[in-house]
Amino acid sequence: MAAPHPPRTDSWWRDAVIYQIYPRSFADGDGDGTGDLAGARARLSHLAELGVDAVWFTPWYASPMVDGGYDVADYRAVDPAFGTLQEAEKLIAQAAEMGIRVIVDIVPNHVSDQHAWFRAALEAGPGSPERELFHFRPGRGADGELPPNDWPSQFAGPTWTRVPDGEWYLHLFTPEQPDLNWAHPAVRREHEDILRFWFERGVAGVRIDSAALLVKDPALADFTEGVDPHPYIDQDGLHDVYRSWRRIADEYGAVFVGEVWLPDAERFARYLRPDELHTAFNFTFLTCPWDAGRLRRAIDDTLAEHAPVGAPATWVLCNHDVTRTVTRYGREDTAFDFATKAFGTPTDLERGTRRARAAALLTLALPGSVYLYQGEELGLPEAEVPLDRIQDPMHFRSGGTDPGRDGCRIPLPWEAGAPHAGFGPGAEPWLPQPEGWAGYAVDRQSQDPASMLSLYRTALALRRAEPGFGDGPLTWLPAPADVLAFTRPAGLLCVVNLSAAPVDLPPHDRVLLASGPLTADGGLPGDTAVWLRTE
Repeated sequence: MAAPHPPRTDSWWRDAVIYQIYPRSFADGDGDGTGDLAGARARLSHLAELGVDAVWFTPWYASPMVDGGYDVADYRAVDPAFGTLQEAEKLIAQAAEMGIRVIVDIVPNHVSDQHAWFRAALEAGPGSPERELFHFRPGRGADGELPPNDWPSQFAGPTWTRVPDGEWYLHLFTPEQPDLNWAHPAVRREHEDILRFWFERGVAGVRIDSAALLVKDPALADFTEGVDPHPYIDQDGLHDVYRSWRRIADEYGAVFVGEVWLPDAERFARYLRPDELHTAFNFTFLTCPWDAGRLRRAIDDTLAEHAPVGAPATWVLCNHDVTRTVTRYGREDTAFDFATKAFGTPTDLERGTRRARAAALLTLALPGSVYLYQGEELGLPEAEVPLDRIQDPMHFRSGGTDPGRDGCRIPLPWEAGAPHAGFGPGAEPWLPQPEGWAGYAVDRQSQDPASMLSLYRTALALRRAEPGFGDGPLTWLPAPADVLAFTRPAGLLCVVNLSAAPVDLPPHDRVLLASGPLTADGGLPGDTAVWLRTE
């Protein structure tokens, strides 16, 4: 087992490296083909050797798993597929002993249709107090046969479902995920109690799913493209919710990271005021193509929108919803957009891997914190899941045109020579591992100093050891059009060559780390990044 590294203190979250675990696909401890908490505990040494400061688990709560656990039936219970509450407590404690904090996911916008509140609402009928916890409404049309409004779904398909007594209920995602009514005080009290429940079990923070969607226009007015305010995104009442939550987090020394997709930088920054959320995900950078000008603009815009509220930026290349980095960067279109996902998109994995290695050094050199999705440290590609094995509702609600998100959720390879590449000791994994998956296994990459895993381990160790990395200023250096070059404090430089031809490096005293070999005369090849030091 790896030796524990000293835990970070005093605003550790401002420059932390946080590893995202999608529990179903991380490690299977009991051999049933589904990843679980026992498997995660058994693999904590991997995270310690990698050198991360914290780990964020996507939902492990009791759930029918219609949407990968984001349809929660009980926020205070661990789903039996993952283990028990006692195992979660054991994992949190064991991780802390290794210097790794645990962040859990909260899904406040909606619950599962199997949640006790929603089942009671269906039984109670129209006009009941139980239905006031959700958005039940009569329909439009002569016989109420039309939905109450025309809101677009976050997934494809309708946002309203009619129940046998004639009323309709709102669900911005699937029909199995009814939206809660955040104007109701009981909804607010319940979630404040849920936060305390997990803080008291030692979690260091909470990631807030769909953080900008909770509060709805009370009139449930029809949606008009381009007209503000949006009826269910970024409503002003959200800030009262998060100010209340922040007071609770401050009692426990815990932190929040919000999933906030907003194009308006000023409104985005409002969520990061000192009495609201600590951080929020940076989707501008995540969706940006492999283009020097666009990346520089994304970095500048991100730092500028965080500066007025004194919040640190977050940087992420991939997550459980997004096409994996080596695949995306190997395509003709290297940006990411849910609307453009399609089956059979060609990719050059060799080129994508080169760029992903360079992007890793770029990301880890930027000011703020970094989120690393499981398997990115192994250079895993996106898998194309056979049609009869796809489980993601995005695929089915699109009528089969969207490949869905399962391709970035394939169970991890741990041991090249073991069944199922060491993911688990028994049943076939819940999603099929592609041919050749074992070639990416942790044990094989650990022995290869040129592997993606070795690059990440070295980069994270340097990032921890060098005081100039993490939170702090960034200064751009003059560079050719397809090159990014900037300095960090304490004599650190980062140069990323996004062109096809090698470029000369700026004056420096030594090379700390490069994403690939330099040229014979010390130049930086295309699609390569380097960290330099000037003494």
